[in-house]
Amino acid sequence: MGVTKTEIYKDEQNKLASLLKVLGHPARIAILQHIINQKACICNDLVEELGLAQATISQHLKELKSIGIIQGSIEGKSVCYCIDEHVWKDFQKEFNVFFNQEVKVNRCC
Repeated sequence: MGVTKTEIYKDEQNKLASLLKVLGHPARIAILQHIINQKACICNDLVEELGLAQATISQHLKELKSIGIIQGSIEGKSVCYCIDEHVWKDFQKEFNVFFNQEVKVNRCC
């Protein structure tokens, strides 16, 4: 998180912020949606599907892999990616906890 003082925040806050930062790019959302819609691992077809350069897709895959939401395996020249179901469910729980907080609306603004 750059020069921000992450140590003053709770672990859960830092984790959620890191997750949101990685998910904050539309290409990464498109990659995740494509993998989910395939209902299987995907191997080397993202360039054609998304219309982005291979290097760009590789960088986005690296970011998604860094938070553990996808996992990959290398077989020869082929790299296959799929959603890590356990990590996905953990992230769902974290989002639900965050967004299910009761909000009290004060009429001050």
